[in-house]
Amino acid sequence: MNASHDLPYSPAVPAITSRLPNVGTTIFTVMSALATQKGAVNLGQGFPDFACDPRIVDAVSNAMRDGHNQYPPMAGAAPLRRAISEKIGRLYGRQYDAEREITVTAGATQAILTAILCCVHPGDEVVVIEPMYDCYVPAIELAGGKPVFVSLEAPDYALPFDKIAAAITPKTRLLIINSPHNPTGRVWRTADMQKIDEILRGTDVLILSDEVYEHMVFDGAPHESVCRYPDLAARSFVVSSFGKTFHVTGWKVGYVAAPAALTAEFRKVHQFNVFTVNTPMQAGIAEYLKDPAPYLELPAFYQQKRDFFREGLANSRFKLLPCDGTYFQCVDYSAISDLPEAEFSQWLTSEIGVAAIPVSAFYHESHESGVVRFCFAKKEETLRTALERLASL
Repeated sequence: MNASHDLPYSPAVPAITSRLPNVGTTIFTVMSALATQKGAVNLGQGFPDFACDPRIVDAVSNAMRDGHNQYPPMAGAAPLRRAISEKIGRLYGRQYDAEREITVTAGATQAILTAILCCVHPGDEVVVIEPMYDCYVPAIELAGGKPVFVSLEAPDYALPFDKIAAAITPKTRLLIINSPHNPTGRVWRTADMQKIDEILRGTDVLILSDEVYEHMVFDGAPHESVCRYPDLAARSFVVSSFGKTFHVTGWKVGYVAAPAALTAEFRKVHQFNVFTVNTPMQAGIAEYLKDPAPYLELPAFYQQKRDFFREGLANSRFKLLPCDGTYFQCVDYSAISDLPEAEFSQWLTSEIGVAAIPVSAFYHESHESGVVRFCFAKKEETLRTALERLASL
């Protein structure tokens, strides 16, 4: 008998051409896995290690027991959409129609993908300001668009408005902005919003405004949502995240606010890539939003953590970069090592026992500036342990 006949049959898997040939395992997955392997304090991936408010859990549990367990409307449960509209109106002075202009999404990433897919066509250009969150470019590529990159300027990640203006062409369909900014912690101010308004005036360029850290702006400054600016709001998809705001990142519930004409196109895609979002969490969040204190108090809550972390590093050899918002702190490590950022992050995780994320991972191609990002959305004891380890440097 031919020996090959004794081998188990293994059917051939047909080959496919990748829609995202340049995408591999994300740096967040890599560093979190290394942190687990080495027993390191994980200040890399951006999620809290503390519990959410028990009241929001109770609200979701009550919604389940009360029978809110079947499909909600495609655009989201009406009570939650009304609560979102009311919150935006109170905070930013713009009243979105809950029925026609608010859509509940399966987290901010789905919201961003859906917004891009609904308006970007093959050959359209999308201006992206880097460093940038890693889901933007894959979404643009899936839509057949072309990302056009503009980099924030060293050393403090200033907005290069002349370069943004130069990047706008007749082919530009969308500009993506993000404030408070992940990974740098930079916060857009009134003058920044006014400048973008000037640049886009007279164009048909849309805006995707990623505002998932809207309730984490420090030192008494307001969050400058595009919702505050009528001309900008008229061309914008505004994205936010209850996961970030209420310490429940695993729930994956967010929303998009946009003018009715934009929302109509957004929902055409939304209904076929997710249809709708789980009902009891929508009902629970709507109930929880009746008390605005949890999100109004969030800036002070995270500012305390920022200040604790920055004070702990103040006498180290790390150079602290500005952190005006988010729950991320970027540091320049050039006085400690000349390793490239990815290698330094791996060394820091393996040898010092603290995981960080290289900021170079937030650029579309190699970009070394000797900066890594820490997440301080952690319990004080977690941060204290990390600071003790980092002090050895």
